[in-house]
Amino acid sequence: MNTVNPFNLGLDKNQANFAQLSPLSYLERSAFIYPNRPAIIHGDRQYTWKETYQRCRRLASALKQRGMGVGDTVAVMLPNVPAMFDCHFGVPMCGAVVNTLNTRLDPEAIAFMLDHGEAKVVITDPEFSGTMTKALAMMSSKRPLVIDVADDSFVGGDLIGSIEYEDFLKEGDPNFAWSLPSDEWNAISLNYTSGTTGNPKGVVYHHRGAYLNAASNIISWGMPQHSVYLWTLPMFHCNGWCFPWTMAANSGVSICLRKIDATLIFDLIRKHKVTHYCAAPIVHGMLINAPESVRAGVEHKVSALIAGAAPPASIIEGMERLGFDLTHVYGLTETYGPAAVCAKHEEWDSLPIEMRAARNGRQGVPYHMQEAIKVLDPNTMEEVPWDGETMGEIMFRGNLVMKGYLKNPKATEESFAGGWFHTGDLAVVHSDGYVKIKDRSKDIIISGGENISSLEVEDAVYRHPAVIAVAVVAYPDPKWGEVPCAYVELKDGAKVTEEEMIEHCRAQLARFKVPRKVVFGPLPKTSTGKIQKFVLRQQSKSAEAIE
Repeated sequence: MNTVNPFNLGLDKNQANFAQLSPLSYLERSAFIYPNRPAIIHGDRQYTWKETYQRCRRLASALKQRGMGVGDTVAVMLPNVPAMFDCHFGVPMCGAVVNTLNTRLDPEAIAFMLDHGEAKVVITDPEFSGTMTKALAMMSSKRPLVIDVADDSFVGGDLIGSIEYEDFLKEGDPNFAWSLPSDEWNAISLNYTSGTTGNPKGVVYHHRGAYLNAASNIISWGMPQHSVYLWTLPMFHCNGWCFPWTMAANSGVSICLRKIDATLIFDLIRKHKVTHYCAAPIVHGMLINAPESVRAGVEHKVSALIAGAAPPASIIEGMERLGFDLTHVYGLTETYGPAAVCAKHEEWDSLPIEMRAARNGRQGVPYHMQEAIKVLDPNTMEEVPWDGETMGEIMFRGNLVMKGYLKNPKATEESFAGGWFHTGDLAVVHSDGYVKIKDRSKDIIISGGENISSLEVEDAVYRHPAVIAVAVVAYPDPKWGEVPCAYVELKDGAKVTEEEMIEHCRAQLARFKVPRKVVFGPLPKTSTGKIQKFVLRQQSKSAEAIE
């Protein structure tokens, strides 16, 4: 029998039928087809796609002249301003890797990242000059070239670099002859995890994954061409969930937003007819609870992505009442941001709002460009039954998974054990195959041998009309081992007693799941709006911290 496959002969890939995938090609395309359409709006400033392309090529050229190339890191400490958008293209255009730094971190953490990532250039904003000055002084390696972005939307701070960004761009060639990477597996960016238990881990993205997730954002969300996107999500967070590259593929408009402010957000939505934005649950909560005078006047369709372990039903219901179309996505830093979506069904529209919110609050199914999301038993690596009850660990497989952790082969090997990326999130699978998170493995509360999902308790607390944010963690108990403790942030002017909140939860939860302690006050949050549960867990270990 002839075992030779005739389709393998003379059909090898070549320059005519194969190109390395890179999101840089999206920018070139938009600049060619829509040169005069707006790409970026920042206050009174506006750049077309042609101008943006030229600025990015100037940046790449200037960096190349300073010796940057493949294997080099350019660290960026910027808010959501045009220069931050430029860096997502200009840095990799010269072959280097862009490392967007969390602007809320302390100097020690920033110094670690600069050293660990071996940054040779730092591009920073005067707003963060205090932190960056200290971080640079703490570095054990050679001081990098520091470039200041003197953005006119911020007054104050110091210029700590040797050159200002706009002057640096003038050194570059607007017609710089960049090229696609020699291998799409080459690194395009470096993102650091939060590092709540030790030093942060450096997550490495490749050009292929960035290209595919940028496209997935459009397809999985159903974004029309030339969408108007408001930057409520920090661009430093998972490279803005890959949306700088998405907006280039979409040939849309990026509306820059330096800091989160509900009044400003609604003003920009009305002024620019914003069609899309992404945000954490806490930001959506701010919009829902803004005064009616601030919220009024939005008469066009606004689509929003929400991410987090599980958005509370009250947020989903609140956004519906606001008239915004909310879609839940799920992912991690290690999956380029969102890699799963709660794909909606028309028949859900006729359900009561609470049932609709329950369905829309699930983590859902794979993004278009992700091969799979599964809930597996981490010991046997077998898939759990689709019964909505049996818990396992969420795992991903596909192109939207990181290359690995920089200089950390042990952690990389552990995270990829069994041929899947292990998220550490515990979940069940419903009968329709949709994944639903129950908790982070470290957040499950074990009370008298029974597992209590902190997310389930949080959802109950969120349903109190006075609550704007909540986090539930384990609290030591001599009889049960541990019991739920709810840290609650109330809306301005609201007053609720501990007993009233406990009674509210009793009406919705099994008795053993009801919080035994309720602590009122502001909650610690990250710069992306996520509540820092690890801080609260540490507090709850001491009875004195919450009595």
